[in-house]
Amino acid sequence: MIKSVIRRPETGALAAFILTYLFFAVATSGAGFVSINGTAGWLNLAAELGIVAIPVGLLMISGEFDLSIGSTVGAASMIVALGTNQLGLPIWPMIGVALVAGMLIGLCNGLAVVKTNLPSFIVTLATNFIVIGATMGFSRLIANVTSSSIIASDSAKFVFAARWGQANIAILWWGLAALAGYWLLSKTVFGNWIYATGGNLNAARGAGVPVERVKITLFVATGFAAALVGILQGIQWNSGNATYGMGYVFQAPIVVVIGGILLTGGYGSVLGIVLGTALFGVISTGIFYTGWNTDWIQLFLGGLLAIAVLANNYIRRLALASR
Repeated sequence: MIKSVIRRPETGALAAFILTYLFFAVATSGAGFVSINGTAGWLNLAAELGIVAIPVGLLMISGEFDLSIGSTVGAASMIVALGTNQLGLPIWPMIGVALVAGMLIGLCNGLAVVKTNLPSFIVTLATNFIVIGATMGFSRLIANVTSSSIIASDSAKFVFAARWGQANIAILWWGLAALAGYWLLSKTVFGNWIYATGGNLNAARGAGVPVERVKITLFVATGFAAALVGILQGIQWNSGNATYGMGYVFQAPIVVVIGGILLTGGYGSVLGIVLGTALFGVISTGIFYTGWNTDWIQLFLGGLLAIAVLANNYIRRLALASR
């Protein structure tokens, strides 16, 4: 029983989450970290990153990376801002345009990777620069700005920016993304294809798995999720900005690896991704409540990443040895 629990990909992330939460609960005693508002604070941070991290994690299980998510977040927010503010268009059609743009970015990434066999790390890093450059260039051309306010309807504000106390509706979106990711990975044939594609590409192709379709679909999903986060942030903050989401470029892969997913693919779980993202929220908010310099966040994340890579490989070896 104990060995089977240890072999679970999310075990390390769960232990790290519990220990880190307890550490900050003690270190910030009386400062409000464990209060409802404090909890809402770290959940808000985790939610927006988590919406992107789940499809990024599924993509990494299939053996690929997507580093273009940061620029896609900013591009989506600017599409909505320029459409509603500069061009005077209704917000809901612009939300649709932003989501389609995110999926097209993902589609281009997927096609480039499967057709050229170039490393997705390089392809999507190039896309990240292309998209942010295009966003800033067209924003300057249209409105001579790289940020602009968003004119949102009441319905759009309710769907994308509703708040209950200090808790944002992004938390609910994160929960929906987690449930969808869990169902896809654990309950469908497509989920088996994801594991097979990342575990052994040639064997999966030989077994009839449509590996190219799997990868392209997951790239489209990451683009959609990144655009959704851009819309959430833009409407919540009443503005679009070309640089929104740039921190996610490496934060998303980091929390995914902390959550138990191997860099080599073929192994991991959605629960692990959720725990890794929650851990990021706890660290970021916990350090704020301690009053320490926020530069320490990078130290915590870097240390956890190094430990997670070593632990994940060890757990993977244990899992393989038991078969």
